Amino acid sequence: MEKSQNNRYVVGITQGDINGIGYEVMFKALSDPASYEDCTFVIYGSPKIAAYHRKLVNLTNIVVNNANGIEDILPNAINIINVCDENTRVDIGNSTIQAGECSLAAIHCAMADIKNNALDILIAAPTSQANMIEAGFKFAGVPEFMAHDLNCRNFVLMFLGGKIRIATVTSPMPLASVPGVLTMEKILWKIRTLNKSLRDDFAIRKPRIAVLGLNPFAGDNGTFGQEEAEKICPAIDKAVEEGIVVFGPYGSDSFFASEAYMKFDAVLTMTYDSAIVPFRIIEGNSGVSYTGGLPIICTAPIHGPAYDIAGKGTADDTSMRNAIYRAVDILSSRKILDGVEPLKRHAELESDKKIC
Repeated sequence: MEKSQNNRYVVGITQGDINGIGYEVMFKALSDPASYEDCTFVIYGSPKIAAYHRKLVNLTNIVVNNANGIEDILPNAINIINVCDENTRVDIGNSTIQAGECSLAAIHCAMADIKNNALDILIAAPTSQANMIEAGFKFAGVPEFMAHDLNCRNFVLMFLGGKIRIATVTSPMPLASVPGVLTMEKILWKIRTLNKSLRDDFAIRKPRIAVLGLNPFAGDNGTFGQEEAEKICPAIDKAVEEGIVVFGPYGSDSFFASEAYMKFDAVLTMTYDSAIVPFRIIEGNSGVSYTGGLPIICTAPIHGPAYDIAGKGTADDTSMRNAIYRAVDILSSRKILDGVEPLKRHAELESDKKIC
């Protein structure tokens, strides 16, 4: 099967944790008929588990097509390809090894279709890192696995919101491990990858990037650490020599307190927490996770499986909906860059107007 079949983008969605809110936010986001003007959706999951969730949160009026494979998907329906054992048990609101196994099965099946050039976009529903690791997953997250599986070294994890874009140099890891992983070369290629993504994926001709320090007050001239002088500053200097418009390193406290981020197209932090914490404070739960630098466009809701509200019908689908919209907008930007007329865009997000 070729991508963009029936003049629609083919959007794969991995089911995420079967005991969380993944199915609820997927079905709520896909209940809008306007979504099907541009896209054909296929969930890598389980028709049986999907039916359970639809009934649980009273979303039974949705049209579902049970497809044997990607070649059987239909437009104007939510297609579901089964990746789970028929005896899989849903334990709503709890983390189980079976849930981790189902999450991994969905990711592996979707990646196979990506390698066969069958998907334009991938959306990753919320997973539990703990139960995926228990099921044998050996990566910091889905983006890291995808980059490894696609043999793509130059990727950057980003968080996209209405007021800010934040990227991180290191993947989620124990803080004690960060100094050993953080090198001048790693910081430099993250700056390069972020700059290219801003140009290719967001149509920003000359991106302005702010780089934050690792230590308090960006090291304060070595008082609180040497990483800024030995690793971060040399990477920034090299990037400037290459024509990238990048500034820093800035101390995180004053940078966010003064809203200096509003002057930049993106911010690059050294650690995952130093990116996600301010992002969540600024954007709440409406933001989107995006992996820049991959050949496939992959976005995800910013939240986790939210076991505490699973099955109650109260989950907010805003982040899942935005993950779809953002991905379509990014694909449109890439097609324009390649000289191809994109399909009709879902919606022009106000957030793009504010910070592009």
